[in-house]
Amino acid sequence: MIQFSANLGFLWTDRTLPDAIRAAKSAGFSAVECHWPYDTQPELVRKALEETGLPMLGLNTHRGEAGQNGLTALPDRVTDARTAIDQAVEYADLIDAQAIHVMAGFADGASAKTTFVANLHYAAEKTARTILIEPLNRHDAPDYFLQTTDQAYDIIAEVAAPNLKLMFDCYHVGRTEGDITTRLENLLPHIGHIQFASVPDRGTPDHGELNYREIFATIEKLEWNKPIGAEYKQTGPTDDSLNWMKDFC
Repeated sequence: MIQFSANLGFLWTDRTLPDAIRAAKSAGFSAVECHWPYDTQPELVRKALEETGLPMLGLNTHRGEAGQNGLTALPDRVTDARTAIDQAVEYADLIDAQAIHVMAGFADGASAKTTFVANLHYAAEKTARTILIEPLNRHDAPDYFLQTTDQAYDIIAEVAAPNLKLMFDCYHVGRTEGDITTRLENLLPHIGHIQFASVPDRGTPDHGELNYREIFATIEKLEWNKPIGAEYKQTGPTDDSLNWMKDFC
């Protein structure tokens, strides 16, 4: 049976991170993940994880100053990008997060790719934990360096690090590329984490253009055995948005 992870960057954002972890446990999630936990003392996060028994699947590198969305592909920010990677690795070690999403940022061109590849080498060598890269759709994140799964696959192949994987967000892929189930099947060996939300409004998975009953069935058929991330926007209290879990669990 498919299992779900609560992305606490989107769910229970009105609570502290430790309390959001506890809420996810009470709601029946099998794991949690987060975006930028750095303002919370890691020992408090670890205590909540130990108390609930939930694994922390991942966290993001710092996105930079206001208006930025990562630093890793910016040629003039290599030192800052590696500082952000170091910070993420240290925090992940303290809370035993399984993966680190290394955010590329707004950039393009050959120098951006060269910088991104070099920094991914650095990240992959810095830790044995999984390093994730995620294409973001052009509607929500225009000018983001990494925009398609084909581009991500080429970079993963070039870096050739065993712990570098693709974050496959069905929402982003659905908005930009489509053909979700075929892409899941073809990219499965390179996928480190799967996330989902409805298209186009990034809401709960029980409506919209994507048939998540079919997508989740494909994920089960592929024998994916890790929780997949609920990273959707809710319009009210998170607890009131969880009816979809009864249908899909």
